[in-house]
Amino acid sequence: MAKPLPTTPTILDPTFVAAFRAKTLTQAQVDAALPQDRGAIIFVMLQLSDVVGDRKPGPHTPSGSVPPYEKPGPDSKKRSKKKGGKPGHPGSSRPPPVKIDQRVTHTLPACPDCGGKLKRTGRKRKRIIEDLPEPSGSEVTEHTIDRDWCPCCQKQVEPKVPDALPACTLGNRTVALSSWLHYGLGTTTSQILAVFNRHLWMKLSEGGLTKIWHRLAKVLQPWADAIRERCLSAGVLHADETGWRTNGETWWLWCFTTPDDTYYQLHPSRGHEALDEFFTREFDGILVTDFWKAYDKITTRQQKCWPHLLRDLKAIDEGREAERDRDWPDFAGKLRRIYGDAIRLDLARDEIDDERFTRRLDKLYGRMGALAHTEWTNPHAKRLAKRLDAYGEPLLTFVGQADVPPSNNHGEREIRPAVLMRKMSYGSQSIHGAKTRATLMTVFRTLHRRGLDPLKTIEQALRTYVETGTLPTMPEKCGSGE
Repeated sequence: MAKPLPTTPTILDPTFVAAFRAKTLTQAQVDAALPQDRGAIIFVMLQLSDVVGDRKPGPHTPSGSVPPYEKPGPDSKKRSKKKGGKPGHPGSSRPPPVKIDQRVTHTLPACPDCGGKLKRTGRKRKRIIEDLPEPSGSEVTEHTIDRDWCPCCQKQVEPKVPDALPACTLGNRTVALSSWLHYGLGTTTSQILAVFNRHLWMKLSEGGLTKIWHRLAKVLQPWADAIRERCLSAGVLHADETGWRTNGETWWLWCFTTPDDTYYQLHPSRGHEALDEFFTREFDGILVTDFWKAYDKITTRQQKCWPHLLRDLKAIDEGREAERDRDWPDFAGKLRRIYGDAIRLDLARDEIDDERFTRRLDKLYGRMGALAHTEWTNPHAKRLAKRLDAYGEPLLTFVGQADVPPSNNHGEREIRPAVLMRKMSYGSQSIHGAKTRATLMTVFRTLHRRGLDPLKTIEQALRTYVETGTLPTMPEKCGSGE
């Protein structure tokens, strides 16, 4: 018969629990925590199981790592704003068609209820329906090309066929549409094949599409290089990175973006090797990022992301009571007040004189430095104080800078489309495929940022490339891409 559990069991020591979570347990700590009695050991193990199971996902925990039953439901919190437009705002609806292709009149021969004869009143109403026509299959054109001899050049010449790339059986419109669906919208290859083969009655193969996409990326590479140069010349540049499986290995997708341009880079490194490949010359602008240390070697002119820091504070506030003891409330309150005062000072920049603004900004730097160098006893306060010591000034760069935001929201929004494509495609199957993806995602996302029609732009560029042998300059922004 097993021994009964101790009547007064020992509660686990917080130091032991912290060391267990940090994977820094020593033999002495284990010997001191585990009793000799078997029943007591079982009780301690149950306590430890409760401690491990009670861990909540942090602010940076990937959504896929959180079990579905631990995610908040749709009614877990109230919406701060109601859905739909606000009272007094102009309505938004689809504009009417600019032309009518056909007109149809509908007349009843008799009453649909009793079958009686109708008396015509002359009253009418109109209803406009816009729909896609029934697909009639692809349009196949046979080109007869005259090949003539030039006595002066002593060679055979023939006219260009601008409707497709040389030796390509797919037209420019098909190439542009299929690549936009895959690299611009994230549609999978099998879904694209289903649309073309079953709806558009145009037989394509996975290998044929992949081959033409590789070729398109090679043609459009000058556009991607130009986008990268524009990013390097930007006054404010946002950057972010995320994991990306390539050929069965973990690579990293880097995103560098401005309001008009977005450049993607796939690289096996998350460190300075990838950044050195992008920053081939000195960057004179302000780099807006999270707290990843690899960015520190690029420039000292940085703006660090406040929401990352504030999410850490919120996660600790909502965590276990033992994690927010001692002087944590004092630390968190002071840091939040610094952020609020910085936002208010930035908004008041045009309302106060330069001397007063400089004086108030110097006080913010002083408060940030004092917060970073205070001897805190709470472990989370100590950890974040070290971060403030390293990044106190970059956290306040946005104050008084018109084009510098306090967050890296733009960088995170621009990397999100790529993350959604990663979930659909599970990454890249080869290094060649990764390079093609980076190039075409860069081109299509930048076309979106500039408000350009991707199909017309790519199709016209390919025609010019075939006719002249040179890719035209990428068009400038013509409207909002959002």
